[in-house]
Amino acid sequence: MTTFLYSATMSVDGYIAGAAGDMSWLKPHLAPDPLVDELVPQVSVILSGRRTYDGDDPNAGDPKREGAFEGRWHGTQVVLTHRPLADPPADVVVAGDLSDAVAAARAAAGSNGLVNILGADVARQCLDHGILDEVLVFIAPVLLGGGTRLLEGTQRTYSLRRIREAVSSDAAALWFRVTS
Repeated sequence: MTTFLYSATMSVDGYIAGAAGDMSWLKPHLAPDPLVDELVPQVSVILSGRRTYDGDDPNAGDPKREGAFEGRWHGTQVVLTHRPLADPPADVVVAGDLSDAVAAARAAAGSNGLVNILGADVARQCLDHGILDEVLVFIAPVLLGGGTRLLEGTQRTYSLRRIREAVSSDAAALWFRVTS
């Protein structure tokens, strides 16, 4: 069964991006993490929205670390957008609605693949449509005071069951299964 996981690093006050999508706050907190090392090879596909796809990369300009998971992940990315990309790379699939994006991600991931969702709005949509299976949050020791929240505007309250936790020198991680 394909698993849909929303993973994000957030500040202690609950933000995954600063004002105007700024991700530079994250760079000092990108320390080696065994849980990330374990996760990256499991990710079959990334599903994101256009803002995340076009967004700020804390490692922009560093060819060794630029890209998803500090440049360690490569594969198919599905971008959910109403603004088509002019000339998408061969490994990028563009979908105009959630059902098409999810179908494309499932097809690319295969029957036992892991679809990693990046971006709060796509994660919220997947959660509200019963697609999101798990949430993995890395909590960085910083307070941003504003920006993009981890999740906001869901249709209802959702229950989670903690399935894993980890602490490294620079972050804590909590992994949950969506139960209702």
